[in-house]
Amino acid sequence: MSARSSKPHEVVERALELSRADGCVVIADERSTANLRWAGNALTTNGVTRGRTLTVVATVDGKEGTASGVVSRSAVTPDELEPLVRAAEAAARGAGPAEDAQPLVTGVERSAEFAEVPAETSSAVFADFAPALGEAFARARAGGRELYGFANHEMVSSYVGTSTGLRLRHDQPNGTLELNAKSPDRTRSAWAGRSTRDFKDVDPAALDAELAVRLGWAERRVELPAGRYETLLPPTAVADLLIYQMWSASGRDAVEGRTVFSKPGGGTRVGEKLTDLPLTLRSDPNEPGLESAPFVIAHSSGGDQSVFDNGLPLAATEWMREGELRHLTTSRHSAGLTGLPVAPGIDNIVLDGGEDRSLEEMVANTGRGLLLTCLWYIREVDPASLLLTGLTRDGVYLVENGEVTGEVNNFRFNESPVGVLGRATEAGRTEKTLPREWSDWFTRAAMPALRVPDFNMSSVSQGV
Repeated sequence: MSARSSKPHEVVERALELSRADGCVVIADERSTANLRWAGNALTTNGVTRGRTLTVVATVDGKEGTASGVVSRSAVTPDELEPLVRAAEAAARGAGPAEDAQPLVTGVERSAEFAEVPAETSSAVFADFAPALGEAFARARAGGRELYGFANHEMVSSYVGTSTGLRLRHDQPNGTLELNAKSPDRTRSAWAGRSTRDFKDVDPAALDAELAVRLGWAERRVELPAGRYETLLPPTAVADLLIYQMWSASGRDAVEGRTVFSKPGGGTRVGEKLTDLPLTLRSDPNEPGLESAPFVIAHSSGGDQSVFDNGLPLAATEWMREGELRHLTTSRHSAGLTGLPVAPGIDNIVLDGGEDRSLEEMVANTGRGLLLTCLWYIREVDPASLLLTGLTRDGVYLVENGEVTGEVNNFRFNESPVGVLGRATEAGRTEKTLPREWSDWFTRAAMPALRVPDFNMSSVSQGV
């Protein structure tokens, strides 16, 4: 019997039967992907892949506490299943007591689809998208543009079983589209991206039209020096900044005085105003169009994530309400250490509460400033202030008297997401967006554009 001929739920059940540990968690992730790539207005490659990863968490009780051992492997055959379980048990016995040890989760209702075959994607997901892309190629060719990019769709069915009786399953679709338009001489470039669950809400023609406008803006080139500029950050750039902020919002690290959310003299900044704008930053596993796992799926422990929390139900969480910091991320263990509520991370993020105004309307209301396309190569400079640095890419445009009048050079920026929120003077309409920098790790985001009166362009960059 091959690895794929055994159903994921059967593998989970068999691994639990084989376990001799005091506690056991088994996670089977069944993954399938389909992709298209194109260059110079023509498809270049396409493909479909499938695979399975099995993670076994063994817990062993000892006089000094409970230890855990975690082992993950891909393409595990039936003959390799018992050695995998034994390896996790050996890892637990060889480890000291786990700092994050908690009783394994109980009492969560069984998923109705736990014993069903995994969901899979295929090239059929592009049935409507591919012909529309072909039409976009023709329009781009006629307009003197070259389109490059890729579309990727992934489906992950995760099965979680535990020795305490949990039998949970979640199917997570994840689609990304990145489209780049270039002038024939390659001196001008523009980018657009979208996240999608099924490619039914993606319009290549509309994206190509958007990129054509941006390439037109770039026909006039203006060189500007480094400095602080009134800047319009589009939703994708806001998402990249706030995702990093969310990743840095550890309750434990804040209490221990190591982050921007630490209160001088001790404690956290929960309850403080981060912005005067009435913005709410939240996550919700049931957010329409951004649905994510409604329970914890933890393949390892670290920070405010714990393998002992596998299966813990997730609920809608407001990280910031009307500008006020409300929650920081915690596991059950770190919540107990800090006195903060239990608030595990959730795999989507939404910022709303801005005005019902499009980015185009915000441009029209700008005297002089910069309009960005996206950010990339973002890195942390100082965790205490959450100062980040990175580069602009694929189009920075000069706005004068409500109109885009040309493209300017790229910049390196130095900014803190918390500082950007605190200084923003306007937020537009919230819309689904693809964070360009973090799209390999995090795609479910909805953000408004932000107006920042003094965004710090710290130096000129030669990037494109």
